[in-house]
Amino acid sequence: MTRKITTIGFDADDTLWHNERFFHMTQQRFAELLADHADRDHLAERLLAAERRNLGHYGFGIKGFMLSMIETAIEVTDDRVPASVIRQIIETGQEMLAHPIELLPHARDAVEALSGSHRVLLITKGDLLDQERKLAQSGLGDLFDGIEIVSDKTPPVYARIFDDHGEGAERALMAGNSMKSDVLPVIAVGGIGVHVPHGLTWALEHAEAPQDEPRFFTLPDLSGLPALVDRLEQG
Repeated sequence: MTRKITTIGFDADDTLWHNERFFHMTQQRFAELLADHADRDHLAERLLAAERRNLGHYGFGIKGFMLSMIETAIEVTDDRVPASVIRQIIETGQEMLAHPIELLPHARDAVEALSGSHRVLLITKGDLLDQERKLAQSGLGDLFDGIEIVSDKTPPVYARIFDDHGEGAERALMAGNSMKSDVLPVIAVGGIGVHVPHGLTWALEHAEAPQDEPRFFTLPDLSGLPALVDRLEQG
């Protein structure tokens, strides 16, 4: 029987390994550094606004986050932020870039289980060097048939990836923690989107789940993905 799903994409950050919690920890440290200039909630709003503005300039990832923190620090102090605070912001970003990778539960098992029967891809966005570092440390690199580190995850990007590495989006499935980046754009080009929620999700990745969409599924974790794929192929 011809396999209905030939290609499976996995998101990386907060799908295969922890990521967002390091941003939260750094943001807490940022609030402590600027406690004399802005309260925590106001500072968080200003930082999020800076991140939103800067996505088009810096893209996704830690380096853009660091620059947005520095910009926010300058703004909330009316250009009077001490150089020592700027130095500490840079140091916290460097710590993030060096933080060891910790796989999420069931991540390795799910990729291994599906790699024997399907073409599996890692599809992630962010800083190229940092994503390559995390992949190397994860120990999962050899399991993937293809690695795509992209500047953003849009319907045309997914269509191109699944054409290049598979048999088109219609025979592809994507699993990830971001409704906005991992699910909706894949469904938009005819693929199957599987949402695997994570306890922490960046505010700019929030989106509403599709309603009455037969190609949308949700799982509490990756342990159920091989069974879901099998069920879809038998249906």
